[in-house]
Amino acid sequence: MLRAIPYRYRVLALLCSLTTLTYLDRICISIVGVRIKSEFHLNNEQFGWVLASFALAYALFEIPSGMLGDRIGAKAVFIRIVLLWSLFTALTGFATGLISLLIIRFLFGVGESGTYPNSIIVVSRWFPANETGRALTWVGLGQQIGSAIAPLVIIPLAAVYGWRMPFFVNAAIGVVWVLICYLWFKDLPSQMKNISEREKLKIELNCRHNKQEHLIPLKFIFGNRTLWALMLMYFCFQFANYFFVAWMPVYLQEGRHFSEAQTKPIIFTLFMAGIIGLLAGGFITDWLVRKKGLRFGRRLVGMTGMGMCGLLILMAAIIKQNNIAAFCLMAANGFFAFGVMSSFAVCSDIGRNNSGTVTGAMNFSGQMGAFFLAIVFGKIAEVTHNFKYPLLVVTSVLFIGCLLWLVIDPLRQLTMFNEEETDSKQEII
Repeated sequence: MLRAIPYRYRVLALLCSLTTLTYLDRICISIVGVRIKSEFHLNNEQFGWVLASFALAYALFEIPSGMLGDRIGAKAVFIRIVLLWSLFTALTGFATGLISLLIIRFLFGVGESGTYPNSIIVVSRWFPANETGRALTWVGLGQQIGSAIAPLVIIPLAAVYGWRMPFFVNAAIGVVWVLICYLWFKDLPSQMKNISEREKLKIELNCRHNKQEHLIPLKFIFGNRTLWALMLMYFCFQFANYFFVAWMPVYLQEGRHFSEAQTKPIIFTLFMAGIIGLLAGGFITDWLVRKKGLRFGRRLVGMTGMGMCGLLILMAAIIKQNNIAAFCLMAANGFFAFGVMSSFAVCSDIGRNNSGTVTGAMNFSGQMGAFFLAIVFGKIAEVTHNFKYPLLVVTSVLFIGCLLWLVIDPLRQLTMFNEEETDSKQEII
């Protein structure tokens, strides 16, 4: 039965499991955040710095990790990533206070950086261009699956064994994943045993990766205007996303006065809405690209996702009824997921052989957005003693990001020439 499944879909299952583990690990500290704050006597501002330390390290090492993947292949980088993040996930369970948490979570961010740039590298090498949207959907699906199952796994473990145990369990799962990757995964279809010649040719003739093209120096990559717009837009996207990933469990318990047990189904449902949004976004973006062109398809999905996410978070901020506010947040994450993978598709569109570096640059900017959200959200909540105001800031940032999509052009591929020269060459052709 397994032999009937094309190899590229088996590779996609490995990527989906990777991003599932990524978010199972990443959201763990947020779900047990109230317990950690209580044990170490941390206020919201201090806990914000703990969350921010991860985001800062993740951001700083995104571009180097993406460039490394472009040069040596994703497999070796994946093994480095998961081994390091498993180590520092386990060490989180041995934290003794604020300082040790700051150091360990920073190193955890160093370890986990590069996951998405190298996942995009794999998609660009293993999938035909017309399957990019659907493939990226499953990469993003892991994020939502990991976040959805996290409360189902972490809350019961923490309730029985204490908040430290989930970190040890997550670390052990990561080691198992490394063994599977090491023994089975290959960087290119041509290196994989038992793949059919038909599937291999289909991939190699139609994928974004081109063996004849050379890597482009970093200075030319950052000369691309679309990349700068993409980076600014993704700063706004991840600014909002880090609320869902890092602050929402605390917001539900302290801002909306749900119990820990009541937050479990809310968080699960919220990320299940994300799964629906991702599936819809992947299907619709590929359909729109075929019907209306690359530029229209990528922009419409991205703008719809960001705009509706911002509107629903605004409603959650101003509505007094807790259950209705929770529903708005569920729908907001669904629209976030609907639009987010369009960003990664643009990285593949313009990056081609440099997809890892481009994605690393975009995710660097995005994680800087997460870094500032972690600090700003906690600071505003601590000063005002009200969670409504930081949500209004999140809404404003999302609307700005929505407008930035008007500047993003997935047709402007990376080139050694400047963009004016490239435009003139295209006109001549």
